[in-house]
Amino acid sequence: MTIMMAGMFYLYVGGAVAVVFLVFGLGRIDENARGAWIFRPLLIPGVLLVWPLVIWRWVVLMRGEEKLDRHRMPRIRQERAQLVFVIVIPLILLVSFALRQDPASLSAPVLLEAPE
Repeated sequence: MTIMMAGMFYLYVGGAVAVVFLVFGLGRIDENARGAWIFRPLLIPGVLLVWPLVIWRWVVLMRGEEKLDRHRMPRIRQERAQLVFVIVIPLILLVSFALRQDPASLSAPVLLEAPE
């Protein structure tokens, strides 16, 4: 019960952070997001889950201690990461299809209780 309450509290705080950040903060730290309101609801699930990181980065960027461009991945590394994902994701799908169970090889279901 306590874990459930803690999870609910975490998500409620995340929801409040998401509303405040997406309405007021995103346009201040990313100039490309100014006036772009259509995509912001798509960010809500991510902000709900990583809201402590969002608050920390928002505070650091608003203080001017770091620039956002400094932490962006260089173009070559980004292209390599994309190439890895293009190879790895279909490979994972193919392996999962190859390893899935054949329904014919499964045993017949067993009735655990007699019908009343």
